[in-house]
Amino acid sequence: MPVEIERKFLVVGEGWREAALGPPMPIRQGYVVDGAGTGMTVRVRLSGEQAWITLKSPGQLARAEFEYTIPAADAEALLAAHCVSPPLAKHRTRVRHDGLVWEVDEFQGRLAGLVMAEVELSSAEQAIVPPPWAGIEVTRDSRFQNAALARADSVPVPRTT
Repeated sequence: MPVEIERKFLVVGEGWREAALGPPMPIRQGYVVDGAGTGMTVRVRLSGEQAWITLKSPGQLARAEFEYTIPAADAEALLAAHCVSPPLAKHRTRVRHDGLVWEVDEFQGRLAGLVMAEVELSSAEQAIVPPPWAGIEVTRDSRFQNAALARADSVPVPRTT
């Protein structure tokens, strides 16, 4: 079973831009099933002419993830008419730090101003050295999962304790 293990951080400052591995990629994603109730999500993502449908089990640090490519036209149709909340729009930039590739997402629209970084790991115990631009860790704060952000009217305020 494929498992996604990732940690998420809020981003502070602009220092990550210096280490960008290329230009930002625009992404639109929406949820056909958003995890409310069961915790299971079914996400549709479109970036340029590439599209995917992804099923994720409940969880925060580690969870089952099944991802499949689909035609871009199918993704457009799902985003336009079959999502349970308005799709998210963001720009994703890949950044290398300490031997790992981090993905920095700059959210658009109602979540403008939210910038998060995530890094995928090979195990839940894998040690990382967060970059200087990684602020508060929000891995275990379910309000910062993308499915929850899709339901949010505004950017959540992080917990500091």
